[in-house]
Amino acid sequence: MKYAIITFGCKVNQYESSGIGTAMDDAGFEPCENPSGADIVIINSCSVTENGDKKARHAVRSAKRDGALTVLTGCYPQAFPEEAAGCGADIVCGTAARGKIPELIRSYLRHGCASADFSLPGEYEELPCAVTDDRTRAFIKVEDGCDRYCSYCIIPYTRGRVRSRPIDSIKEEARLCAANGHKEIVLVGINLSRYGSDIGLGLADAVKAASEPDGIVRVRLSSLEPELLDERVAEELAACPKLCPHFHLSLQSGCDATLKRMNRHYDTAEYLRIAERLRRYFPGCAVTTDIMVGFAGETDEEFAQSLHFAETAGFARIHVFTYSIRKGTAAEKRSDHIPDPVKAVRYAAMSEAAARVYERFLRENAGKTFDILIQKRTSEEFAAGLAPNYLPVRIYGSDAKRHDIVTVRITGTGDGFCTGETLV
Repeated sequence: MKYAIITFGCKVNQYESSGIGTAMDDAGFEPCENPSGADIVIINSCSVTENGDKKARHAVRSAKRDGALTVLTGCYPQAFPEEAAGCGADIVCGTAARGKIPELIRSYLRHGCASADFSLPGEYEELPCAVTDDRTRAFIKVEDGCDRYCSYCIIPYTRGRVRSRPIDSIKEEARLCAANGHKEIVLVGINLSRYGSDIGLGLADAVKAASEPDGIVRVRLSSLEPELLDERVAEELAACPKLCPHFHLSLQSGCDATLKRMNRHYDTAEYLRIAERLRRYFPGCAVTTDIMVGFAGETDEEFAQSLHFAETAGFARIHVFTYSIRKGTAAEKRSDHIPDPVKAVRYAAMSEAAARVYERFLRENAGKTFDILIQKRTSEEFAAGLAPNYLPVRIYGSDAKRHDIVTVRITGTGDGFCTGETLV
C-alpha cells in the first residue's frame, strides 16, 4: 500500500515526519509523494495556532474524499483528543505514539479499529533515523518537551516535560549524516536550550556529539530560550569549534510589561546581557529573533517600546508574527485582547522595522570573507549558500556544486541576500 505524509509546523515536526516515513518504509509500505494518489495519508499536525488545527482537519477531510485511510497525529490530537477524534480520521494518535503508527495501521487494516495511548512518555522517544538527501543541511532532533509555560503557548501541554536524546544516539545519526554527504547539522528541539537538564548533560554535549564525525564541518543551533544561556553555557559552547556563530534567541516582545504578561522568564535588560555575552564569546556572531505583535493588553506605548528595542538591539534578522488567541492557554482568559485592525497596523510597522534591520545586517557584511556552504542549485547563473552566521550569499558565475564549501568575499547586496566572489 502507498502512503503519503502531510506535515504542518516546525522543524521538529518535519524531522518527526521523516522518522515516521522511515518506520513506514521498514514496515513494507511504499512512499507516495502525491497524497491524492496514496492509500494511506498521515497528517502530522501543528497546534501552535487554531489555524494549524483547521489545516489539519481540512487535510483529513480532503484525504477522506480521496478514499484514503487517514491517520491524524501530532500536537493537535495531543492537545484536544476529543475534538480531534471527531474530525473523521480513521486513526488518531498524539505526540507519544509516532513510532507505532505502522503498527496502528496494521491493526486497523486487520480489525477495522486501532487505539493509541495518549500518555506522554517519561523518556525521549527514539524514531527511526531518516537521513535523506532532500536537504543540504541535516536536521537532528535532540530534545522534546517544554517546561516554560508561556501564557500564550499550548506546546507544554502537547509535548510534556523536557526529555533529552542520549548522546550515543546523536553520534550515530551524525555519523549517518556525514556518510550521506552532509557537512552541516542543525540541532532542533522543542526547548533546545534545556537539552541535557534531565540526564545530567548540557547543550554543549549535544553539539560535541554532532560534531564528532570528520565529515561534519558545521553544527548549528535552532531556536533557543535566552535566559538559559548563562556564562557557563556560553563558555562551553565557545569551546565547540564547529559551532556556527548564529543564535536565534526568541524574544517575543521588546517591552518588559508585555514580557511579564507573557510569562517569559527574562526582561529586556537581561536579554541584552545574554546577547552581549554571546557576542563576547563569538565575535561577529549573528543574533536573530522572533517578535510577536498585538499580544493581549499591549498598549500603544508598549508597542512603541517593543519597536524601539527591535531596531536598537543589534539583531541580524527578525521574524514578525501576530498574536492569535490559543484555546487552552492562560492568555485566552484575558479580557483585553487587541482588535485585529490594530494588530494589522502594528504588524506592518514591525515588519518595516525588521526589513530595515535585515538590510543593515546585509550591508554590515560587505567586504568580509566567509566559507559558504552551497545549497541545492536552482539557477545556472549563480550558486547560493549560507555563511556560518546564516548570511545568504549568491556567487554569480560560479560552478560550485551542492555541498561544496567555498571561500567567498562579500562584494554587495541584493534583494534579501549578499553577493560575493570566490577567492582562489
